[in-house]
Parts: sequence; structure tokens; C-alpha cells
Amino acid sequence: MKTDLTMTVASGGVRPDYLHVAGMIEPGSKVLDVGCGDGELLKLLRDEKGVDGRGIELSREGVNDCVAAGLAVIQGDADTDLAFYPDDSFDVVILSQTIQATRAPRVVLEHMLRIGRRAIVSFPNFGHWRLRMQLLTRGRMPASENLPYRWYDTPNIHFCTIRDFVDLVREVDAVIERSTALDLGGREVRVNAPWWFWNLFGEQGVFKLSRKGRAGGAEGSFG
Repeated sequence: MKTDLTMTVASGGVRPDYLHVAGMIEPGSKVLDVGCGDGELLKLLRDEKGVDGRGIELSREGVNDCVAAGLAVIQGDADTDLAFYPDDSFDVVILSQTIQATRAPRVVLEHMLRIGRRAIVSFPNFGHWRLRMQLLTRGRMPASENLPYRWYDTPNIHFCTIRDFVDLVREVDAVIERSTALDLGGREVRVNAPWWFWNLFGEQGVFKLSRKGRAGGAEGSFG
């Protein structure tokens, strides 16, 4: 089994944030990827980490792509179908670039922490300085490579910043075990920077969470 994920990303064109998500997952874990799209992350985890992977995806096209790639994926909605999974069904539940498109982000996150021993969430940061400047100088809803849609056709209904997400984690009484902010190229933004620095300069955030009493040592600097 390969272990050099950096080489995999460099040679295979894998989406950069998937590298950081994969780095937070132990080999052989039982994983559920919620909103798994075409299954690119699940394939990476299967091939590089040997995970027992499952997926749930809203679009029929995405499900078809996953099944064609030999992945165990069903069609479903994160907002409604996570409620049917039993407690502690998985080692890790992933929600990558999807929480902002759910109708009830807090409920979705609570279900993830219920059915998984760990939860990993990545999301575009609406607090990035470029987005702030677009709104300030142009007076229009901002867009970026991570948030490419116009206001009238976006699937994103709950924009959030890194600070907003950290507040939500505290509200659901969860623990941040590992966390990082990424720039547009998928590189880490000053690992030991305080939250306001990440909130201003991070294009996206990646967080590994657990329920209180289950954490294995928290990382990250948030005030």
C-alpha cells in the first residue's frame, strides 16, 4: 500500500484539500463520505489508506460515477438520511465542501458526531480578505474559485467563516482534534497562527472533530 500521499497528489491531480483530509484518517478505518460527489476522495482513501469506505450522494450522476468506480455509494440527502444511521457506525464521517449547502448545518454536524467516532469537515471560508474586499468595493455578493457561483444560482445556502464554524463546534460541545486553514493552492496557512489570521487569509478550513471525552489531543489555536 502506498503511503506517500504528496506524491499521489502531485502525479494524479487529486484535489489538494483531499490530501489534508486523508492525512487525518488512520489506515483501515471505516469511513462514511457524506456528499461524496464522483467518489474521488473515497477512491483516494481506498487506494492509499485501505479504508472500508461508504458514501452518500444527492445527485444520481455522482452515484453512477461512484458505482462505476466500484465504490459502495447510495443516493441520499445529508439533511434527512443521516438520522437513520445507528450510533458509532463509523470510525470517521467526512463532509467535504458540503456543509454550506445543507439546510440545517448544526443538525448535520450533530448526526456526524453521533454516527462517527470522529468527524472531518472542510468548507470554503467566506471570511477571506478577498471576499471581504469584493463586498466592500463592488457592493456585490463575492465569488472565488472555492465559491464560484453567482448569488442567484448557488447551491450554497449557509455561507460561513472559519470563526463561525469554530463557534458552531463549541455550541455542539465537540472538540477540535486537528485543524488547518488552506490557501488557494491547498497549502497550509501558518500552522500555529491564531484563528483571526486563518479567518482572514485561509481560503478554506479543514477540521477533525470528536465528542467530548473521546478526544485524542487537540491541535490548533483559537481564541
